[in-house]
Parts: sequence; C-alpha cells; structure tokens
Amino acid sequence: MASPGGRERARAVALAGPTASGKTAAALAIAREHGAEIISVDSALVYRGMDIGTAKPSVDELAAVPHHLVDIRDPSQAYSAAEFAADAQRLIGEINARGRLALLVGGTMLYFKAWYEGLDAMPPADPAIRAEIEAEASSLGWPAMHAQLAQVDAATAARLAPADSQRIQRALEVYRATGRALSSFHGQRSAGAVNDTPLFSLEPRERSWLHERIARRFDAMLAAGFLGEVQALRERGDLAPGLPSMRCVGYRQAWELLDEHEAAGDVHPFPMHLLRERGVAATRQLAKRQLTWLRSMPQRRVVECDAPDAMQQLLRAVREALA
Repeated sequence: MASPGGRERARAVALAGPTASGKTAAALAIAREHGAEIISVDSALVYRGMDIGTAKPSVDELAAVPHHLVDIRDPSQAYSAAEFAADAQRLIGEINARGRLALLVGGTMLYFKAWYEGLDAMPPADPAIRAEIEAEASSLGWPAMHAQLAQVDAATAARLAPADSQRIQRALEVYRATGRALSSFHGQRSAGAVNDTPLFSLEPRERSWLHERIARRFDAMLAAGFLGEVQALRERGDLAPGLPSMRCVGYRQAWELLDEHEAAGDVHPFPMHLLRERGVAATRQLAKRQLTWLRSMPQRRVVECDAPDAMQQLLRAVREALA
C-alpha cells in the first residue's frame, strides 16, 4: 500500500468499541481473513494474573492468532499511553516486516488518542518526587494536597476531586519537577504522532443491547471465579487499591467490597449481589465514557454492532479499506 509520495505505508487497521461490543470475536474474524497479528489497545489486558475480570481472550483465542501487549506487566507496575504508542509503532513495523497486517484492537480510548493525535509533551515520572508527595499525603491527606495544587495550578485542581489521589499526585509531581502547571503542557503535542490508520468502531444503535451484554458477561465472570481472582491479588500483599491495575472496572468494586466486608467482621456471607450491582453499574459507566470518546473521533467508520449482519458489514468495510 503506497502513500501519495510513493513511500510504502504501514499496513495497519484499528478496531475500537465499548466494552462487551464484540471486539474479540470481530478481531479474530478480521485476523483470520487477512493474516493479521493483533495489538491489544487495552490498559487492563497488559496485566498478568488479571484474566477473568478483564475478559482476557481465552488460551485458545490467544493461540489462534498472535497477540501483542497482553500479559506484559505485573499488576504492581504501571503502563502508560506513551509507552503504548511507542510499543505499537515498533510492533507494527515488526509485523509488517513479516508480511502481515497489524490489527490494533481495544477499548482504552486514551491509547487510541495517543496513537492518532499524540500526547501532551509531559515530563517523565520522577520516583523521588512521587515518594515525597506520597509521604506528605500520608501525613496531611489528599484534600490538603488538592489545596496545595489549587495554589499552583488552579485549572487542573478545578477539574479534579479532592480525593483523586492518582491525578493530584501527578499534577503536583509535574509542577515540582518543572515549575510549570500541568495544564500548561496541554496542547503541546508530540511531533509526528498523527496518523491515518483506518479506524472501525463497533457501536450499538440500542444502548439496552449493550447493557444486557454487560450484565451477562459480568455474571459469567462471577461464575468463573472473579472474586477469587481479586482475593488472590489482595493476598499478595504488594498491591493497593490506588494502583492503576486495581483501579480497573470490576477490580475496584470488588476490592472496596472486600474491605467493607472485612471491616464488618466477616460475620455475614460476602454480598455477591452488591458486587454484581456495583460491577455492572461501573461497567455501564465505562461503556458510556468509551462511546463519548469515540464520538469525538470523526475519522472512525461506525459499524452497528447490534445489527444482525454486523460481522459481515465490518469484514466488508475492512476489505474495502485494504483494497
């Protein structure tokens, strides 16, 4: 596939969509038809040992088509959108060199934003400053740290809740490292990040269709032992609810309920009905945010995932894009 200037373009397509929209099955169908390798665009699938609650592709599915950026981090570690963009660019080159199509698939919209638009030119994390802020927060509390942030970066503080420890910490870290407000970096994009990878988006015409699928999938996760998975992660002793891995939808709600259950003395059975209720509600909210992100991406080509012939429509659209 040549560019207008005659230079060979990277052979890649992207498939996005809200959670439970059918991306895994659709990606496998595209991969089989075009000899593609899949690059996961999912901030939860990067973590090892988080299989049930992330709806990670099964062993058979992972074996059927080469997958990348799955199980590449321990849950104690972070993985950023900038790292994803760099890894995706490298992987596409390697996949194309093997004569295969690269297929980016997932629902982490910040990763797609990084891929299509680039990221604000933020300074890297500074572990020493981060530890200093953590120590202060342990003594003063995050609302006090939020008040500190308001004095040096009112714009960022205004959009953050006083208990949003992760984002308050990052904003203070950036200020202490650079002397500049986090908000001042907005709009300074990384050079050369904008690209024209065809983007297909699975979006339902009827929201109720997606809600029903979300509920069924969460029920299946509970039946498969999701609570036990979270308990095993807690028992490691090196994980905390503020980590990016444990902030994933489902895991956060399970961790909070386990905390509540322990605080009550474990005298009653664990409230699985509450876990289901909170987990399904949180997943619906995630899907709503994902759809909002997608609607802000005018380059996407929408396929109604609740249409009877959705798979045929998608495969036909991909064929046309690659022709």
